[in-house]
Amino acid sequence: MTRQSNVSGSERRWSLRDGFLAAFFICLVGLAQAAPSKSSDSGPAFTVSPPKGSWTLIAYGDTRFTDPADRVNSNPMARQALVRKIAEEKPSVLLLSGDLPFHGGDGNDYVVYHAETEPWRQAGIRVFPALGNHELYDPRDRNGCGTCLENWWKTFPELRGRRWYSVRFGEAYILTLDSNLDLYAGSAQGQWLARQLQELPSDIRYVFISLHHPPIADPVYLKDSHSARPNEEALAQQLEAAAKQIKAKIVVVAGHIHNYERFQRGGVDYLVSGGGGARPYRVARSPSDLYQENIFPVFHYVKFASDGGKLRATMYRLDGDRFISADSFTVGELAPVNAKNVRERFDLAGRIRWALVCLQQLIDDSHQFLGIGRLLQI
Repeated sequence: MTRQSNVSGSERRWSLRDGFLAAFFICLVGLAQAAPSKSSDSGPAFTVSPPKGSWTLIAYGDTRFTDPADRVNSNPMARQALVRKIAEEKPSVLLLSGDLPFHGGDGNDYVVYHAETEPWRQAGIRVFPALGNHELYDPRDRNGCGTCLENWWKTFPELRGRRWYSVRFGEAYILTLDSNLDLYAGSAQGQWLARQLQELPSDIRYVFISLHHPPIADPVYLKDSHSARPNEEALAQQLEAAAKQIKAKIVVVAGHIHNYERFQRGGVDYLVSGGGGARPYRVARSPSDLYQENIFPVFHYVKFASDGGKLRATMYRLDGDRFISADSFTVGELAPVNAKNVRERFDLAGRIRWALVCLQQLIDDSHQFLGIGRLLQI
């Protein structure tokens, strides 16, 4: 026997129409989800007009703003001294290369940031931060950090919806990247970067790449997790290929390693500027590192200043209660390695010294929480 359908023709027509509307709604939702975010916009997301004549830009990172009573994970005196000095410099633009808070999930760290950086707002400095790994970290939430990005965007509301973005600053173009996400050429961020470089305005002379994890870095004693990663190495390949195609000079400013390093490869200048106040790290300086000083720690910032058609960069290091010029170079100019320093670093005596430095780092890490401090003076 054939079963009779209990659905009338009218009901079938309503079912077909409801199904069509449901499918249409799903398509709309899918299109909305697939639509490019603000981060994928072409052209600059922000424009800053430089002053007439010369201009300055300052970059540094790894400040770890947090409770000033915490003197283990961040040095509040160095951190605050850097803030005050940068306010005195009054750069038009300030780039922060990540790890601005100690814990991105702790809203109080951003309260400290806001309080301690009041001199920047009084000086009218435009601040453009990059996301570091600590922005996305909350030790209380082992399954991720649901509030981390929201805390960041509340602090920088103009960046809401953007994890990477671009800034036009006169003859300079700034590309701020999120190295917590893929930077490979085929990724959404990698494709956006390629378009930005291909569509650079013809009058751009300098391109700043600001991100947290460094594409090139010296080994950090007892911290393999801070070595250069494939994600950023792929970025370096992309940038060095672009350097052959564009007339603008490219300079990369990263952080993550709480020290200062400088490299030059494939027509690109690479800086590690992680001396913003976070607990400092000792590094084994490789022969390719153009900064070969043994001074430790290196709390610092890097100032870029246009000078007679060239862009001069100077690293200012905190030395007691003052800042001194500790390294300088011209962006885009070939910088030879100091062969004498390299020979001294890698002869037998140098190897013994660096073994002792490694031991010192181990002692520092082992006793820091007990407040013992340094046991060796190396």
